[in-house]
Amino acid sequence: MMERFAQYTPDVPGPQRGTLGHILLDGEHLTIEQVVEAAYADPGEITFGLTTAAAAKVARARQAVEQFVTEGRIVYGITTGFGAFKDRLIPPEQTRELQRNIIMSHAVGVGEPFPTPVVRAMMLVRANALAKGHSGIRPETLALLLRMLEVGVHPIVPLQGSLGASGDLAPLAHMALVMIGEGEAEFGGRRTAGGEALARAGLAPVTLEAKEGLALTNGTALMTALGCLAVIEAENVAAVADIAGALSLEALHGTLWAFDERVHALRPHPRQVDCAARMRRLLRGSTFVRPADDLDPQDAYTLRCIPQVHGACHDAVKYARWVVEIELNSATDNPLIFWEGERPLAISGGNFHGEPLAIAFDYLGLGITELGNISERRLTRLTDGTSNRHVLPDFLTEAGGLNSGFMLTQYTAAALASENKSLVHPSSADTIPTSANWEDHVSNGPISGRQARRIIRNVEKILAIELLAAAQGIDFRRRAQPAARLGQGTQIAYDMIRARVPFVERDTIMYPLMNAVHELVATGALRDALWPLLHSEEL
Repeated sequence: MMERFAQYTPDVPGPQRGTLGHILLDGEHLTIEQVVEAAYADPGEITFGLTTAAAAKVARARQAVEQFVTEGRIVYGITTGFGAFKDRLIPPEQTRELQRNIIMSHAVGVGEPFPTPVVRAMMLVRANALAKGHSGIRPETLALLLRMLEVGVHPIVPLQGSLGASGDLAPLAHMALVMIGEGEAEFGGRRTAGGEALARAGLAPVTLEAKEGLALTNGTALMTALGCLAVIEAENVAAVADIAGALSLEALHGTLWAFDERVHALRPHPRQVDCAARMRRLLRGSTFVRPADDLDPQDAYTLRCIPQVHGACHDAVKYARWVVEIELNSATDNPLIFWEGERPLAISGGNFHGEPLAIAFDYLGLGITELGNISERRLTRLTDGTSNRHVLPDFLTEAGGLNSGFMLTQYTAAALASENKSLVHPSSADTIPTSANWEDHVSNGPISGRQARRIIRNVEKILAIELLAAAQGIDFRRRAQPAARLGQGTQIAYDMIRARVPFVERDTIMYPLMNAVHELVATGALRDALWPLLHSEEL
């Protein structure tokens, strides 16, 4: 699998960022960009630690847990069982067994393992939540989790098994298994037993004390990790969709009237207004578009309504970022540890419930699906001579019949768009009660997150096919207008495509060409090359 966002250099402000390659956690300031950076980092590239204030809060919360045990106070998950067993008291001499048992019994994930970047992101997100100082974990246990992340001991975490309520119990249990020397992990490119992976890395497993098993497993770390990755990927896709739409508009001899600032001022949805401005910037100076005094001032909806459709989809991406940024620095345990003066207090709540994330991911998946739908329709217009009023030849080939040209590329895009319509069913709309009906409503946030990322992958491919076809269309247009100029942004996009794939004179094997453009899209290279134009304040 290609490295994603290889060129991406996050701007990470604030005191939690030390020298390059070192991230200090405090449970308050971790960014989505830092999580993605850490997710794709190689072992040894980044080190992790706690701020002085965070370390003090972690120690203080741990003091509270030990006081609960010493006093024999009844506290959920510390001196009681879990879930429907909340009323079963556990004697102090069985504290360690209780915490080990929750890890072993909750490691029930099934299916293929998550890719390493997802696991690394999940580990960092959980560590940051623990650093917030309301979980009661020991500093040395948290240090082991961070050290595993540094040296590249990556637990094997199955894809399926989390409902996203009571947190991500099964995935986090698989993570914690390795910390106690059980389960499986990948280290140095080799999958092995968890204890062996620790030993090869020079690390020793921990013996969990009161509250620690619960603290490691009870939280939304997997959902949040999926969200961090999905947000960055979706922002990239949304930007590329604007670029692809602009290049297709030129290939189809469209008009700029629909992007006029005055039109969007009368319906001022912010992302719609922004998208229209981006289209004007990308297309500035283009002579491939119809002149302003052309007698036909309208295009098909897939061109004319790009700001309205893309803008609404950008809203979904923006909302997902907002939700994930909040969740990333939240305490999602149960119970949470507080102090009232010199008296510790444990409060049971429901911060582990993933509903905010689940709904955001479902909304994100819908928005990205729509970007794929409108892209596939623009691709069809590029390849259908009747639809484009014969501005371009049928299927973007001159010798139609002998050559099929781009005919089948639209089939692939249609298949991907149709698959997305199945994936976009909102997982958050479903719930099945668990734990003897005590945990009687779940979010299904992990399913929503996985589905959103699958949709993003499909739309990356649809957009790549549109860009490939649009570049082919531009070359046909140039035959009739040799002196025509592309817009200031679309010229950059066209040049990047043509640096990798040639004009298709006659039928050839198409998938390598599609893959070459897909790499431009999926790595963020195309978006990064046009970043100044996409985010300029100059209209």
